[in-house]
Amino acid sequence: MFDLLPHILNGLTLGLLFALIALGFMLIVGLMEQINLAHGSLFALGAYFAMQLMGPRPPFPADLAQSWLALPLGWRYAATLILAPAAVGLVGIAIEFCMRRTYGKDPLYGLLLTFGAAMVIEEMIRLTWGTRDYVLQVPQAVNGGFIFGDLIWSTYRFYAAGIAVAVIGLVWLLIEKTSFGATVKAGAHDSEIVRALGINLTRLRLLVFVFGTMLAAIAGIIVAPIWGIRPHMGVDAVIPAFLVIVLGGVGSFWGAVVAGLLVGLAVGLSGAYASEWSLLSMYVLLVAVVTFRARGLWGKKSMLEA
Repeated sequence: MFDLLPHILNGLTLGLLFALIALGFMLIVGLMEQINLAHGSLFALGAYFAMQLMGPRPPFPADLAQSWLALPLGWRYAATLILAPAAVGLVGIAIEFCMRRTYGKDPLYGLLLTFGAAMVIEEMIRLTWGTRDYVLQVPQAVNGGFIFGDLIWSTYRFYAAGIAVAVIGLVWLLIEKTSFGATVKAGAHDSEIVRALGINLTRLRLLVFVFGTMLAAIAGIIVAPIWGIRPHMGVDAVIPAFLVIVLGGVGSFWGAVVAGLLVGLAVGLSGAYASEWSLLSMYVLLVAVVTFRARGLWGKKSMLEA
């Protein structure tokens, strides 16, 4: 059992990160019933923006850049966790404006539009930063490792898992304990009734989409030191995110969280015995669950089934 402990902890950590990546995807699918294929590219964009802010040449005027670089690394990192998602949120606003013509129509239109947006963002990343790999600087306090039980453990992985738990908890509080969350759930259940009650559904969709893109950016920043920063890292994120949403059930918050943990454990434990099966195991898990529950663990009927 002790030999399996590193693989179990690695699987739980990876599962929390998968759940974090899938959260924004789940909100957009749940309320807007649109599959946002640009989610992975926005995830990557968040990592690149963070890398630029944490690097030696921040995107500020000369005087402001000098003041920014004079700040301690920890303060810059904390500010980056706010500034980079905010910048990605502006990109999300532009994409949502383009998507408005697809609302109420076949979800395939929104899927194709966001696929095109993903290609544009990925190509812009290549043109701006090139195709080389980058590393995101993190504060020394969360870098390095420690020894426990004759094993070396990554400090940053535990930090990333803690941040994922905190973000998941905050999103749950927002959805379950605030009037905004109640409106979002009502809009996902019956958008016509929400509109009849005088709620601006267009603004609600915009807020949810921007919030989803900012969550994607936060996930990109947190995962970047583990996966590395490269143009196609968005593909590595959107496929597990889509798998987690299908496995947990479209629109289900806790379904996405539990599915993320299950996928992470499947990858971690299969890697303990056959590393070549580690990535394949998530697809095997999906097939096993969907065979018996076509809508996933907690899924409900949605317009995507029409």
